[in-house]
Amino acid sequence: MRAELTSLFGLNIYTNTGVYVGKLQDLVIDIEEQKITGLAISDINRELFDLTSRGVIIPYRWVITAADIIIVRDVIQRYKKRKED
Repeated sequence: MRAELTSLFGLNIYTNTGVYVGKLQDLVIDIEEQKITGLAISDINRELFDLTSRGVIIPYRWVITAADIIIVRDVIQRYKKRKED
């Protein structure tokens, strides 16, 4: 499947377990490798991220699919649990 990158901006991002992560604000692109390396997320779910910033960048390797919404692996939940231990 091919899509224009701009069609992804503003899409809601959820984990594969249905937890809202945020909205896609921008993409991090490696020009030399010609591939996307990260997602810049705004309107982040404050229950997942204990940050004072307005956004966060997550690795593109976490993305499962992107269509009407973007679904990422639930590693965010696992990371948060490990951080609390």
